[in-house]
Amino acid sequence: MSKMIVKAPVVQQREIAKSVYQLTLHSPELTQQAVPGQFIHLRVTENYQPLLRRPLSISSVNRDAGTLSTIYRIVGQGTMQLSTFKTDAIIDCMGPLGKGFDLQCHTPLLIGGGMGLAPLVFLAQRLCPRPLEILMGGRNEQELFWQTVYRDICDKIHITTDDGSLGRRGFTVDILPDLLDKGTFDRIYACGPRPMLEAIAAIAKQFAIPCQVSLEEHMACGVGACLSCTCAGTDGKRRKVCTDGPVFWAGEVFG
Repeated sequence: MSKMIVKAPVVQQREIAKSVYQLTLHSPELTQQAVPGQFIHLRVTENYQPLLRRPLSISSVNRDAGTLSTIYRIVGQGTMQLSTFKTDAIIDCMGPLGKGFDLQCHTPLLIGGGMGLAPLVFLAQRLCPRPLEILMGGRNEQELFWQTVYRDICDKIHITTDDGSLGRRGFTVDILPDLLDKGTFDRIYACGPRPMLEAIAAIAKQFAIPCQVSLEEHMACGVGACLSCTCAGTDGKRRKVCTDGPVFWAGEVFG
């Protein structure tokens, strides 16, 4: 699947939670190729300040309308600049990049922590109408605005919060064994902080359920040239998260 650099106009930019934005771009070329798990690389200024593009996961695609969306949080200069783009502004966009999820399953369980829930939206849309459950975790109730995002595409939503302000108190991995005991899941898809993914991979292995993880790493070039996003594979070889991933089978990166 080839990558492209396109000038994509902004269709909509809206704040959906505190410092969290949903950006929708018009790019029929990208929407025809994009698959769940891939990302786009955006240049946020014309004067190259900041120099590097910003990698953002593709959170939804509407092929009929030729639009794709990404959900991101303001965390620094680049994303702050991105949040100022208004309707009809043009963004230099490279994509779609990376390797996506394998969709060959019947009863999937999605697991996301924090902003790791962003790429799972597109995945959930593509997995419908299969029976679909999601386990989501965050620090508190305010972080789990994601309920409204997933409400119409998931059959069941399971929630944990660190402080107990919503759902079960604790972490996603605290209730995962119980869910797997009671369910008939044949695939786990997960994205979020690395410690969470490692724990999920271990539990999935214990229950003999195939698991794919989407890694969150700092990326510079996005095309495998700079080696800034490499991680260790279980075979001792280095993996480029931007091109070999960001989606991996759990056994490739976690023992």
